[in-house]
Amino acid sequence: MTAEDARTLRTAAERLERLAARTTPGDWRVAGLLASRPEVVAHAADGGTEHVAEARAGTAVWISALSPAVAGPLAGWLRTTADSGSPDRSAVALARVLLGRLPVG
Repeated sequence: MTAEDARTLRTAAERLERLAARTTPGDWRVAGLLASRPEVVAHAADGGTEHVAEARAGTAVWISALSPAVAGPLAGWLRTTADSGSPDRSAVALARVLLGRLPVG
């Protein structure tokens, strides 16, 4: 692995965690009364809920599957891969895609 690959993995992990930290926390699930207009609702550990977004039927499941709950384990995997000295090329490819989509700050 090159030093640049390791930097890419670590930077993607950091940006992912920063974005998750300022996003509505909780376990995001699809809810709502109309199948054509599902909502994404965050379920907090204390039992509370918060409406996250309305979504089209085809995207609601995707949004909830990649809720902020995924950020911690994914960022941890990126860092572990970066530290391994021999990362899977797909991990570096994922990090590059994330860096193209995640905000810098």
